[in-house]
Amino acid sequence: MDSTNSSIHPDFLLLGFSSHPGQEHLLFSLFLCMYLLNLLGNLLILLLTRSDPRLRGSPMYFFLSHLSLVDVCFTSTIMPKMLANLRARGQGIPYTGCLVQMYFFVAFAITENFLLGVIALDRYLAICRPLRYAVLMSPLRRQALVGSSWLLAHLHSLLHTLLMSQLSFCGHTRLPHFFCDFQPLLALACSRKRLNELLSFLEGGVLVIGPFLLIVLSYARILWDVLRVPERRRKAFQTCGAHLAVVGLFYGTAISVYFRPLTSYSGDRDKLATVMYTVVTPTLNPFIYSLRNQDIKAALRQICSVLTQLFFLNPF
Repeated sequence: MDSTNSSIHPDFLLLGFSSHPGQEHLLFSLFLCMYLLNLLGNLLILLLTRSDPRLRGSPMYFFLSHLSLVDVCFTSTIMPKMLANLRARGQGIPYTGCLVQMYFFVAFAITENFLLGVIALDRYLAICRPLRYAVLMSPLRRQALVGSSWLLAHLHSLLHTLLMSQLSFCGHTRLPHFFCDFQPLLALACSRKRLNELLSFLEGGVLVIGPFLLIVLSYARILWDVLRVPERRRKAFQTCGAHLAVVGLFYGTAISVYFRPLTSYSGDRDKLATVMYTVVTPTLNPFIYSLRNQDIKAALRQICSVLTQLFFLNPF
């Protein structure tokens, strides 16, 4: 590659958490534990929802299985590289690899955003419209909801990745982040990026704020209905409160990073906010949405019973 092309499309150096040079080992251990917990929780949900016929036929667990799949893909897009950076104190990433990482990160993040909205809608229909729930969440309709979530997310990511590939970086290679995120990459670009910023606020805002409003309205209606039945109040507060806490963490930190001018970008503060919605919330999702459910617990006990009989009662 000649020098002109190298300045336009340089390789990047991910600075990661280099501003905390004495804490790499602690951060590595912490993030590795969270990543393994994320994989364990979400892969367990996938195993249970796919192996148990009762769960496989339920719309709620159909959506939760896709949420778990997205969470595994979402964190796996960035965590292995981030862990390698913490061990090596900064790692380079090729220009093409950076765009590929950004594409999949944005695609999985938007898919998760849509699925959280679909799950909130599903809970509203199940609780507030129980007589029509089976019709409204027919197999064809729930497949259409999930399929459109994946498709729209990848089209959105493809658009922003193609626009990013048209920008020049003029030799700026030090990326003050732990992965190739849209906002810090845009801040490094030295060519005109007005269109990228405009689409990020307008088109990106519609795709993010729309599902967020759907979630808020769905849970508000659920609370309105169930609070009129005294014996259901405690369970409603526990369930809806936990869901809304995780949703608030996901959307609050994501909106604080992406929906503001590039000139206000802050490395350490934005990295902390990014960790919240890329690492913390995908790790919490299986425990908040699934592992506390009685159906999941019953399926887990059944699998444990089968494994116990297979390995201990019939070892040979």
